[in-house]
Amino acid sequence: MAPVRVAAVQFAVGQDVAANLAACLRMIDRAAAGGARLVVLPEFCDHLSWYPSRATARERARRPGDAFLSAVAERARRHAVHVKLNVTLARDDGRTTGTNLLYGPDGTLLAASDKLVLMGAEGDHLDPGAAAGPVVATPLGRLGMYACMEGVLGEVCRDLAVRGAQVLLNGLNSFATDEASLHVPVRAAENRVWVVAANKVGPLLPAEHLPAISERLGVPPGWLHGAGESQVVAPDGTVLARAPRTGEAVVVADIDPAAADDKTRPDGTDVFAARRPELYGPIVSPPRPRTAPPGAKEITAAVARPAAPVEAGALAREAALRGADLVVLPELAFGPDASATRTARVLADALRGTSAHAVTSVRDGDSHLGCLVSAHGLVDTQRQLHRSARHAAWATRLGDGLEVFGLPWGRLAIVVGDDALYPETARLAAVADADVLAVPFTPREPWETRLGLLERAAENRLNVVAAGGDAGLVLALSGDFTLWTAWEGPFTGRISHPLVTRADGPVTLAPVHPARAVNRLVSKNTDLVAGRPWRAVASLAAATP
Repeated sequence: MAPVRVAAVQFAVGQDVAANLAACLRMIDRAAAGGARLVVLPEFCDHLSWYPSRATARERARRPGDAFLSAVAERARRHAVHVKLNVTLARDDGRTTGTNLLYGPDGTLLAASDKLVLMGAEGDHLDPGAAAGPVVATPLGRLGMYACMEGVLGEVCRDLAVRGAQVLLNGLNSFATDEASLHVPVRAAENRVWVVAANKVGPLLPAEHLPAISERLGVPPGWLHGAGESQVVAPDGTVLARAPRTGEAVVVADIDPAAADDKTRPDGTDVFAARRPELYGPIVSPPRPRTAPPGAKEITAAVARPAAPVEAGALAREAALRGADLVVLPELAFGPDASATRTARVLADALRGTSAHAVTSVRDGDSHLGCLVSAHGLVDTQRQLHRSARHAAWATRLGDGLEVFGLPWGRLAIVVGDDALYPETARLAAVADADVLAVPFTPREPWETRLGLLERAAENRLNVVAAGGDAGLVLALSGDFTLWTAWEGPFTGRISHPLVTRADGPVTLAPVHPARAVNRLVSKNTDLVAGRPWRAVASLAAATP
């Protein structure tokens, strides 16, 4: 397939529908003039997403085939381009939805999908979608659509990619800066697809209500503007083009949609073929109530990175003596031939006289086994869940589920080796009420530590402690999270992004708060785990999507 030029456009939207339509058409014109064959507009590009009542939202919503949508369709036909937009739509069945629409180069409506995950007050005025959106085969490749909050959770994008989408089209209505820095590019990298994401600029709320809403949210008025940074992202997570945070902009890039069919990482693992749908049932099952962890509000986590296996025990002891409650070492930290028995003995001796726990992994016969060890010996184990080409010669027996271990300070899940590549692994941990992930692994691509682990913390409200090779990360949950409660510190524009401590020596310590994993309510009506669209993403747990 020849390269395809795509465009993400950003602009301000207000309450004047006619002015908003003019902006949409002007930006489509600009993108088409730049050679784009596919144009993505922001979310809710017809009207601000704020309404005084549910009835008002329906009254002001678009209708299928109305003047607004007909004008966009005609502009797509005039330029012979595909156009994706998102509007508030009054459905004939009485629902009012946030709906993605894709128009073809002849002006035909090719596809529609209703937003499955509503953010905050959207839930007061709109109805969530009930079914997954389509994957649309076009001359430009197989396209999938999503909107804003659907990309802060992983299921919608994963579902589209599993069903064959090569290019994901995202419209945003967001003031959060971690959308552009984390949530948008990670969806490309973890799914090995292209992402074209268009955000707004300018106020996201009516000017007359901005001060009151700002005070209620505890967010300064200046932060309640669209954060811009519309972008095009490659399947390895590289941002090919990105707009500034402010001002109208059109960003274009040439992409090869067929490149998204290659799901192979550098070691030869096909990360889609290695998925384990039979294990993912809890992700597509109804949510259950969340309970608080049993122990301390704060613990000390440590990353230990031995330069050679002979150093592993000494570094674990150093960390424990410096007050670490949890020490995570890389996978196979004691060497490829160290047994579980020997590893547990050495680590137990290293932790002697402390209450610390340590995590690493071992080669145990035909299994890659995560080991949880205390001063009393081996506490429990977790077998790797997904096949890896790196260990194909011996790790042939896989685990049949993810365990969560109760410790004095909270609930721990162990993510073994390349299981860290799969967003489903951390989601299983969150659904099972884990508070902390211990990740002994060996990263092979930059996105794994730049985006992947950070997103596992952010989208699940999980603390993450990871060690592998030259990499080490402690990702701690901030107490400043829920938008409808007062924040302790100043608002920085980041909402779900974890606090990051990168290892800078053989032993790195940082505080972690297991109890903060209980609060998953990012905004009114929006829970990051209980609010997952479990009914609509059944393909994630299907043997043959």
